[in-house]
Amino acid sequence: MGIWGANMNTVKTLLLGTAAGLVAVAGAQAADMPVKAAPVQYVKICSLYGDGFYYIPGTDTCLKMGGYLRVQAEYNAGAGGIITGSGTQMAPQGRFTRDLSNDINYRVRGAISWDVRQQTEYGTLRSYIRFGAENTTPANTGGGTTFNPFWDRAFIQFAGFTVGRSQSFFDLFTYGGAYSYHNVRVSGDTGASGQNLWAYTAQFGNGFSGTLSLEDPATRKGGGTVDVTNAAFFGSNGSIVNDNGLTINNANFGFRVPDIIANLRLDQAWGFVGISAALHDASAAYYATPNVVNNGHPEDRYGWAMAGGARFNLSGGDMVGFNVCYSEGAAGMCTNQTTFQLYQNSNSVGMAWIADGVFNTGTQIELTKVWSALAAYEHIWNPKWRTAIGGGYVNVNYNGTATNLINARLPGAGPANCGVVAAGAQIAAFTPLAGNSCSPDYSFWEAYTRTQWNPVPQLDIGMEVLYQHNNTAYKGPATLAANGSRPAVINGVIDDQNVWSAMFRWQRNFYP
Repeated sequence: MGIWGANMNTVKTLLLGTAAGLVAVAGAQAADMPVKAAPVQYVKICSLYGDGFYYIPGTDTCLKMGGYLRVQAEYNAGAGGIITGSGTQMAPQGRFTRDLSNDINYRVRGAISWDVRQQTEYGTLRSYIRFGAENTTPANTGGGTTFNPFWDRAFIQFAGFTVGRSQSFFDLFTYGGAYSYHNVRVSGDTGASGQNLWAYTAQFGNGFSGTLSLEDPATRKGGGTVDVTNAAFFGSNGSIVNDNGLTINNANFGFRVPDIIANLRLDQAWGFVGISAALHDASAAYYATPNVVNNGHPEDRYGWAMAGGARFNLSGGDMVGFNVCYSEGAAGMCTNQTTFQLYQNSNSVGMAWIADGVFNTGTQIELTKVWSALAAYEHIWNPKWRTAIGGGYVNVNYNGTATNLINARLPGAGPANCGVVAAGAQIAAFTPLAGNSCSPDYSFWEAYTRTQWNPVPQLDIGMEVLYQHNNTAYKGPATLAANGSRPAVINGVIDDQNVWSAMFRWQRNFYP
């Protein structure tokens, strides 16, 4: 082989020896290294329940997180779109005085939500919660860091049951929320605040379902069941109803009997149609003021309500819907209004009170009849612009006996002018004069339009204009009592009142 062949054999021997040595060293080093960690488990999309859900790593549970941030300015409205003069929140501002009324109110609100779902042998197990905080006038001040925490949803759904805080199953259609910015009072809708309930829903197939729900009656009791011997019926300022514990279902406590709700619905791709019925405890506490066990009490009374509603999905994304409601002794099923007070000028005021029922010492409870109706239409101009229009009507009627019970408590010449005899304690909010209607009945209607621009997905910028007409109780001449910075008026008038309101909103939705 010669010298060259011998050298080649030497080189091969060296290379093989080196390689063997490297392998041995590598093996020794590998034995000393720690065990390699398991692969990272990345978050995976969960397609079982729609867009926005992800599997919680290491589980078969899916989570969707969301929320919104809302900034709203309100003219002749406040507390989140409640019209000036309406309810206990905005009735004081209906005085229209420099020290008590704001021309402009606002709300800044932020909310977050969690929707957690998983499959079980009984179907989907779902838990949902939404809560947040807000700064809103007239309740708060923007001068500091004051804010109000709130929560409107916290419920569990399992095997057909819904338990917790959700929207009432009596509710069918309203234009509040999705199609308007103001706080709707022409229905008893609970979508804005939620309702504590225990419910069971049966699915009958082909979109048919039925629900039986036991619900907290506190938010549905309107002005309560009121003893007319208590001046709180007319309020210390002539408007604000306060049950003062005269009804059993006091908002600060629990209840004897829940609201019993039943509904039937048909949900399809074209929309839905449904009917609802409710039984409501309108019983009272004790006769006379203050409440004393020895005084006895009126016989228990139960109110009831029925409603029907529908929404139809039209071509191009448009929508039209309606709702009708009738109640006796269950005013809160048909309207969220409880009181009304609005001054047009120094000597003209409109006023009203809505109660489930009224009674006097030794009498039974006289139930109040309330009915309402509303409708709305939304048109989608293009993906960035949409306009909604709608309106509704509420009618409140006290029967003849209830009217006489109330009128007998009016002061001075009031009872004589109203054809009844004065009885006991006098209510000094006002004195009807000759020519007054002497009727506590009340009605109002509203119409609105809202246009919304979506410059980018999940950002809403819009404006709503609302007109409300109130047909006052006790229309006609009257002597008006002093009311805050409003002095007493000897020859005043109680008259119908109109309110123009406007709301401007920016809202960033970060639902996935």
